[in-house]
Amino acid sequence: MNSPAHKGDPAAARRSLEALALGDAFGERWFPLFRPPRQAYAEVRARRTPHEPVWHWTDDTAMALALQRVLDEYGVVEQDRLALYYALAFDADQARGYGHGMHILLPELLAAPGDWRTLAPGLFEGGSLGNGAAMRVAPLGARFHADLGRAAEQAALSAVVTHAHREGVAGAVAVAVAAALSVRGEFTLEAVAVRTPEGLVRDGVLRAAELPFATEPWKAADILGSGRRIRADDTVPFALWTAARHQGDLETALWATAEGFGDVDTTCAIAGGVVGAATGVEGVPAEWRVRCEPLR
Repeated sequence: MNSPAHKGDPAAARRSLEALALGDAFGERWFPLFRPPRQAYAEVRARRTPHEPVWHWTDDTAMALALQRVLDEYGVVEQDRLALYYALAFDADQARGYGHGMHILLPELLAAPGDWRTLAPGLFEGGSLGNGAAMRVAPLGARFHADLGRAAEQAALSAVVTHAHREGVAGAVAVAVAAALSVRGEFTLEAVAVRTPEGLVRDGVLRAAELPFATEPWKAADILGSGRRIRADDTVPFALWTAARHQGDLETALWATAEGFGDVDTTCAIAGGVVGAATGVEGVPAEWRVRCEPLR
């Protein structure tokens, strides 16, 4: 096990994790389970704070907590242990909104964590290209912000345990690099694209880089995608665009991201984790912090 000196910057990781959880819980408020679409749209446009006394987070945060636990213990992504912790998080509360693939994979990993090497690539004929690896990884990027290469490498290692498709991996790399750059005060979409593996995610980030920040978020979501297909390439570019558009202002970043709807808990988790890696959550309304389900 590595010494604390090799564990990066846990304080930056914690800032990102708290903001990711807040974004996740905030974004979840706008799903049809809680509000009809017309009502949700009106409330987001009016910047009306969700009224529920407790904002529960989803699998995005549950998985981010599992990843954080491994990094706190080992200082790096220890993949077999990570597979076990993902499986334990799923087993503890399967109603957090896990995708279909995770309902197949994670119960198997509970009994045999090392089997991720054969099981994850077998999901969906080549591995999952969903947004699950991207939604949980911002705190990892924040932790390793001093070394962008390490942030990208560790993000990829964390991704393949569940999302073995190259686009699923690329989504995780892009978000981790964005969070690292955010901590450094160097976050641009162009800089993220440079370190993102070639493919659809990278192409989407490059399109996002060309989209003026004057564009309305709902229109940006139409152009870039907002996770309606639950794919990394359909989720990451928009979430990073809103994060880049509102660096230094977590509250505004989350409202803008929510305007895109789609997989809104995940887009808000990604944007929150990236922006919050630098800002923390102190700048959002106090009632938001009180209402967000506490981290365990």
